[in-house]
Amino acid sequence: MSYISQIIFLIIFIFFSWVIFRRIKTLKRNILLGKKDYKSTTENKTRIKNVLLIALGQKKMFKKIIPAVLHIMIYSGFIIINLEILEILMDGILGTHRIFVTLGMPYYNIFISIIEFFVILVLISCVLFLVRRNILNIKRFKSIEIKGWPKLDANLILIFEIVLMVAILFMNASDLILQDFQYRNYYSTGEFYFSSKLKFIFSDLSANQVFLIERFCWWIHIVGILMFAVYITYSKHLHIFLAFPNIYFSKESPKSEMENMPSITNEIKSMMGENISSNITPPKRFGAKDITDLSWKNLLDAYSCSECGRCTTECPPNITGKKLSPRKIMMDVRDRADEIGNMIDQKKDYENKSLIGDYITKEELFACTTCNACVEACPLNINPLDIIIECRRYTALEESSSPSEWNSMFQNIETNFSPWKFPVSDRSNWTKEE
Repeated sequence: MSYISQIIFLIIFIFFSWVIFRRIKTLKRNILLGKKDYKSTTENKTRIKNVLLIALGQKKMFKKIIPAVLHIMIYSGFIIINLEILEILMDGILGTHRIFVTLGMPYYNIFISIIEFFVILVLISCVLFLVRRNILNIKRFKSIEIKGWPKLDANLILIFEIVLMVAILFMNASDLILQDFQYRNYYSTGEFYFSSKLKFIFSDLSANQVFLIERFCWWIHIVGILMFAVYITYSKHLHIFLAFPNIYFSKESPKSEMENMPSITNEIKSMMGENISSNITPPKRFGAKDITDLSWKNLLDAYSCSECGRCTTECPPNITGKKLSPRKIMMDVRDRADEIGNMIDQKKDYENKSLIGDYITKEELFACTTCNACVEACPLNINPLDIIIECRRYTALEESSSPSEWNSMFQNIETNFSPWKFPVSDRSNWTKEE
């Protein structure tokens, strides 16, 4: 590689690194727009175990075996193929060619053949995922919230990966031909199992033509990887990286457990004559009207969402035709966080809109049965229910805009200590009826 190529590579690498760094800062800022009072009480040992089993091992994906196998093929390929990308980066910076060979790496051709095996797995998986998303009639890929950009995003990333994988195979195949030509510094490495089967494509070309193809594929692959890294920060595929911290900070409390509001619990204890804590201060707002009222973990959940739709598929209200879609709730939270982040960058006021009303309707919030099916279904331990409950608390405690049936229930609980409109003393009368 010439000095000019090295300089071009370094400029490109530094530019994309700078863009990625800025995006990471922006995402961190957006996530920290949420309240800072979230704390996970889960032990570190359990957290690490969950990261290894759920994030890395993708344990919860295997509830649906076919997509789980395809997903693990792509994910394992993503990890293994990065070993060759490391070599490509070193070659670009140092101006070498296949530096692992120069450093005397044993069984290099076997090493590359193993990487190519995972390249083939990724290719197969991406093609099948495209078929599943666009040809097979799978309901969770046909929902209204997935139309437009979300659908295009999912397809673009799969096509992107196919192009990158083909570039690797063509690069290696043309490299093998240049080795046969003993061209410049293309040292003999031995055959690469899969790409060697593609040598016939370039067999009628001259050494200089094959060299141009090899260099083109090399640049396409490395620049494509850097573009891919930037694109991911704008895409639902951000979950590739955020799954790890999201699962690490998730709580291990029982699925049916709801957290009380400390200030209200304190007030009730005071009314009942119990000892109360003097350290609890009332919040500025009960519940959540906007994403700034949610916790930072709620926002991390939203940015970690892969939009797979398993939560919506399992949601009883959605199944029975209600408007509620837990997937849409998470997408709305993320979109609102992005919007507020952009308005902060532009130094504009963002309080003329809110999460409730402008993104999530009350009809959606009130349709939830709090059954936790969405929480159980999520392969990334995301909790849409927590957001729904906080939004409903706002409508009940700040706006008094709960459905009339709920208001009757609230009144009965306040006066009769039960949801039903009869006194506590009559609660056991049914046992006396003949």
